This record gives sequence, structure tokens and C-alpha cells, in this order.
Amino acid sequence: MAKAVDLGHGISLIDLYDLELPKRTGAYVIEGDELTIVETSASPSVPYLLKGLDDLGLNLEDVKHIIVTHIHLDHAGGVGLLLEKCPNATVYVHPRGKQHLKDPSKLIKGAKAVYGEKFDELFDPIVPVPEGRLQEQDDSSQLNLGDRTLTFYDTPGHAKHHFSIHDSKSNSIFTGDTIGVYYPDLLEFDVEFVLPSTSPNQFDPDIMLDSLGRVESLEVDAINFGHYGQSRNPKRVYAQIREWLPRFLEVSEAALESHQGANLDDQTEAVQKALFDLIAQHLDSLNVPKDHKVYQFIKLDADVCGLGIVDYIAKTKR
Repeated sequence: MAKAVDLGHGISLIDLYDLELPKRTGAYVIEGDELTIVETSASPSVPYLLKGLDDLGLNLEDVKHIIVTHIHLDHAGGVGLLLEKCPNATVYVHPRGKQHLKDPSKLIKGAKAVYGEKFDELFDPIVPVPEGRLQEQDDSSQLNLGDRTLTFYDTPGHAKHHFSIHDSKSNSIFTGDTIGVYYPDLLEFDVEFVLPSTSPNQFDPDIMLDSLGRVESLEVDAINFGHYGQSRNPKRVYAQIREWLPRFLEVSEAALESHQGANLDDQTEAVQKALFDLIAQHLDSLNVPKDHKVYQFIKLDADVCGLGIVDYIAKTKR
């Protein structure tokens, strides 16, 4: 198991091995006057988070704040389970997400509908968070940690229940999924690669770009992604999302056009294949081997993004 990565300014990144994959989903630990954790992933990842905290020499009793950027299960599914181990912690969540952490029945029902028999392996257990330990954070609200201030910004587009958190000490921002997915395995090719995350069912490209613009206006020095790791080249990140998002929509619309009359499953598969092929062609142009491990992530993300784009197009054509 990988050791926590020191990102400087008292921030460490712990690999949570979401889906049992390294460098898939991470938690950020902010040390200092008020020990803070950003993101938990799903419950099967909590043991990795606990081990990472132990490796850092940190005590669970000292955890004061647990923040989830949004309530998708790969970011917040394990928060209730983690909270049971952290007796002095409060959970911070977007106002639209608070009810679902308090009563996760709808989250569970939705995940079971999508994942079926795989639900238990991927997400179980999803533990409710007591209302008394939940704190909503409104847009532009702040959390003072003593030696730094965290500022919460409403950043929808990926999901309506999404915020991003700016850290004053490092001048970095925790963006969850709202401005994309980062692929650190490609750094071995000197490629810093980011793609939009267009998962269902609240994806909206125009709102996503508005949120990107808001993050960009903060002039941060680094971006801390939920998937996975830190980029110290924010301008490159913004440019790639602005480049890839319209391309995602263009090839998806073309795939749907060529499969008019087909059933929804076949249409969705066509969009997923079109997205994967588009990305693969780009990676091929960069001389990334076709058997490189990054393709496992690309396939997962193309499938999820395809679902979200098909859902978005269906809604906009109503």
C-alpha cells in the first residue's frame, strides 16, 4: 500500500484504492490546529484512510472536520463509517446534500438500481450521519482552522450538491469532480492530462464551465482533484476542460444520430464507445502504449461519462 504523499503546506494525499485501484480516489489530510479530512470515498476505502492516518501519526480523536465535496458515493459513501471512528468530528456538506447523508435511503436505492449485485462489494455499508454532526456550508462561507481559512464555493455542473474548497495557506483548491478527472499515471510520459467528469444525472456543460470560470478567477496555485492527485498547472487544467467538454458532446451527439431508432442501451453503448475511441486516439498520438494501465481508468470514466451525456441530451430534447 502506498504511503501518504506530502503535498506541502501541511497537506497530505492518502490513496483510498477505490474499486481496489491505486490512484483512483484520494483523501486529503490537512494538519495543523484543526485536523481536517477532505473526501472519504466509499466505505470499502475507509480502512485505507484509517491506515494512512495512522502512518502519518495522527489520532482519530483529533479529527475535527470531515468535508465531502459532494455526495456521490465514491466521494462521500464512507463518511458515516469514518465518523464512527472520529468521536470529535463534524461533517461539512453542501446544503443540497445534507438530507441524503442524514438519510441515505435514496442514495442506496439509486446505487442498487445501477450496480445491482455489485452494490455490497462497492459501497456497503452506507452509514447515516447524525443530524447533530452535520454542518451545511453555504456559498462563500468560511471555516477557520487557526493557521488557515477554508472557503466554500458552490460549483455545480457535475452535480448540484457540489462545492469546491479553497485553502488560504496553500492557495490551492479541492475541486472534487467539478473541473474534471486527473490521470497521474500519464506523468511518466510528461503528459498532464485532465478530462471532464460528466456522470449522471445532474451534469450540465454550461453550468460546469461557469463553475470552472469561478475557480479560475481565484488564481490558485494548485488544484487538488478527487480523482486523483494535485496539479500545479491550473491554466493547463482549465484549457483541457474547455477543449474536451465540447468534443465529448460532439462525438456523443454524432453517435446518437447514427443510432436513431435503437434502444437506449444500444445508444448508450455507442456513446460510451465513441468517447473511449476519442480519448484513445489522443493517447495514441502521444505514444501511450495501448496496454498501459491508464486505459482501465479511461474505460471506467468513458462509460460513466457516456451515461451522463445521454441523460443530459435526453433532458434537453424534451
